[in-house]
Amino acid sequence: MPVSIEARQSRNFACAGFDANKPTIFKKSFTSLPAISKWFTPSTTNSQAYGINTSYLEQHASSTVPLELTRSFPNAPPTFERFEAPISLLLAHMSGPPTPNLHMYLAQHSLADLPAVLQADLPTPALLTKLGRGDIYASSVWLGRPPTRTPLHRDPNPNLFVQLAGQKVIRLFRPEIGRALYERAKLRAGGGGRANMRGEEMMVGDEMQALEEAVWDSQDEAVEGVEAQLSVGDGLHIPLGWWHAVRGTGEGANCSANWWFR
Repeated sequence: MPVSIEARQSRNFACAGFDANKPTIFKKSFTSLPAISKWFTPSTTNSQAYGINTSYLEQHASSTVPLELTRSFPNAPPTFERFEAPISLLLAHMSGPPTPNLHMYLAQHSLADLPAVLQADLPTPALLTKLGRGDIYASSVWLGRPPTRTPLHRDPNPNLFVQLAGQKVIRLFRPEIGRALYERAKLRAGGGGRANMRGEEMMVGDEMQALEEAVWDSQDEAVEGVEAQLSVGDGLHIPLGWWHAVRGTGEGANCSANWWFR
C-alpha cells in the first residue's frame, strides 16, 4: 500500500526538507483561484461536494471542447470515443441525473483554448516561479463527474496539479519503479501505446485493465509508491519522470487544472 505524502503550505516552500525530486502536496494553497468560486457551487447536503455553476459557465456554452465518452454494457466490452462538441453538452450531462453506465469527461483541454474570461479564472500560480524557472510548457483543465480515471503514465515535464472541485487520489512511483510496472502491464496485455499519451488503449481494454490492477489492486509489497489525496484548493508537485495514476472520487463535479513547467 503506498504511503501518504506529507503536506506542506506553499508559504513554507523554502523550509528545510523540500526536495524538488520528490512529490509534494501543498495543502489549501490554491483556494484563492477564481475558478473555484466562479465555476462551482457548494453542495447543501455534502460538505465535500460541489455542483456546476451553470449560470456562469453557460455564457460560454458554444465553446468547443474535446470530450471523452465511455460506455459500459452488461454483456459486452466497454466502448470509448473522443470527439469535439460544445461545452453545453458536458454541462447538461453533469447537471442531469447520474448515469452509471455512461461517463463523459473533458480531459487535458488546453487552458489557452478556453474563452478569455475562463482563462482569467485560472491564472498561473505564483508558486511555479519557485518550483522552476517560471517557463510554462503547457497547461490544461480536467472536468467531469466521478468516477474519473487516468491510468499509469509519466509526463514529459514536471507538473503542478491543482484540485478545483471534488477529490482526487493520485498514486505515484519513482521513475524506475513506474517504468517496470508499466512494462509488466503492457507485456501482460500484449499491448503497446506511449507512456505519455492518453491513447484509447489506456482507457478501455486489456491494457487499461492491466494498468489499473498494477496500480490499485496489486498486493506486491516490493512495489514502493506514494499516495496523494487532494481536495479543493490542494496542489501536488509531480517531479519529472515520476509515474502516476489518477482517480476522481466522491460526488458532484470533479475538476482539476495543471501546469507543466521547466
